[in-house]
Amino acid sequence: MELNNVKDASGTPAPVADVLIVGAGPAGLTLAVDLARRGVRARVVERGEGLLPGARGKGIQPRSREVFDDLGVGEAMRDAGGPYPPMMKWEDERRLGAFEMMERIEPAPDRPYHEGWMLPQWRTAEILHARLTELGGHVEFGTALTGLEQDGDGVTAHLAHADGSAGTARAAYLVAADGGRSTVRKALGIGMTGETVDPAPTVVADVVIDGAERGLDRDHWHVWWQAPGGGIALCPLAGTDQFQALAQYDDPDAVPDASPEGVRQLIADRTPLAAADVREVRWASVFTPRAAMADHFRAGRVFLVGDAAHIHSPAGGQGLNTSVQDAYNLGWKLGQVLRHGADPALLDSYEAERLPVAAGVLGISTRIHQAHRAGDATGQRRAEEVHQLELSYRDGPLAVDDRDHPGPVAAGDRAPDAPCALPDRTPVRLFDVLRGPQFTLLVIGDAEPPTPDADFGGLATALGTAGCLRTVRVGGPDPDLLDPDGHVATGYGPGPALFLIRPDGHVCWAADTARTRTPSALTH
Repeated sequence: MELNNVKDASGTPAPVADVLIVGAGPAGLTLAVDLARRGVRARVVERGEGLLPGARGKGIQPRSREVFDDLGVGEAMRDAGGPYPPMMKWEDERRLGAFEMMERIEPAPDRPYHEGWMLPQWRTAEILHARLTELGGHVEFGTALTGLEQDGDGVTAHLAHADGSAGTARAAYLVAADGGRSTVRKALGIGMTGETVDPAPTVVADVVIDGAERGLDRDHWHVWWQAPGGGIALCPLAGTDQFQALAQYDDPDAVPDASPEGVRQLIADRTPLAAADVREVRWASVFTPRAAMADHFRAGRVFLVGDAAHIHSPAGGQGLNTSVQDAYNLGWKLGQVLRHGADPALLDSYEAERLPVAAGVLGISTRIHQAHRAGDATGQRRAEEVHQLELSYRDGPLAVDDRDHPGPVAAGDRAPDAPCALPDRTPVRLFDVLRGPQFTLLVIGDAEPPTPDADFGGLATALGTAGCLRTVRVGGPDPDLLDPDGHVATGYGPGPALFLIRPDGHVCWAADTARTRTPSALTH
């Protein structure tokens, strides 16, 4: 493969990469971290001069917390954030009482995290960027993609730098993580189909407020739903001294003023606070809530992730989380193709799996937003569905279930966690054993492990499992793990059973005993 034959404006060979990532938001950085730990050469370019400011998507859902834990940033995100507070409803200067917007879910053995975690998006990006740097990667800030061409061997990207110079970059694959106005998506001519969720604009801002004397504590998410001109919410941002202000307008023709003075006056007009109480406006933006999805998530050697592929209303905290999981789904597949000889057709499964998931999640965000606007207190509650733990790829091309009577976990489902023990009775969680960029064959009970040349339901060649497969036996002869409290049996069903778990934590093959099949063509 000729990847080093493109020169920049100075005549020197352009840097060579396996993957060029355009955009350094949460999706682009998640992908870059995942590829770096796999030894895949990724080049990351970002139009901005630094990481994007703003709390923006501030909710990390339980499934994304599992992803970040696997990528080595779980503890940092836990320490930097905090749980969501209860809501406090106001009318003018009166506090009417607290209530829960989030449906509180009890802890369970099959999940290490049972609640969303609040973390400003700028801090999420900082943590991911630090992890990328730790792994030897970096981001080229002030570098914008202006065009691209692709051929059978790779992609040539045209870049413009902040100093006015220009150049090109060559990579085997390119990933667009460049946001809702994606330059890459437009260059490919991929359409975006969707709707305006709310015709009226919304202002979002990060502010520092001296409001304790007026009842604005940091133990509640304060809301004035009947404020003049539209509702407003002030949410204390965990791990900071800031609040996120979110102000909706009733008038679709309103023209909000997002200047610092405008934000101060907006808060003063709709709450008991004075403009002078807003000590600082760190960042502010205006948007009109939309729900839209790209018609395709792939065109040849180019992939769309995050907002480049789908745009959400902020209601329900789904946008950032869906973006992170796009990257997590794509990362291991690129790694298998580029480093482990997997069939390049494996990459077709990215769109096949993620597009229907994104469509379903868009529906959740839109429904919650519209319920809020309609004053439907029940409909706007964040239930367990926003945690994204039940999202499955059962209908995708990488799900083969060879059992006559499937148990609680089917091929395509997220593999559940379970408290276990090492043979010496030292407690350990199953997820601690699964962590890492490899496949794991989970052998439960006295099931007979497949031979080294096992076809895993016809998927082995497509997945490229050779050389990156670890076998873990739970119970049975010579076990690696014990199930003293039966949590594995409850989560996965009783043995004997075999589960092939993908690097992104989803089961791709389940069986009672190994069988031989014709290699999969990834067509179903």
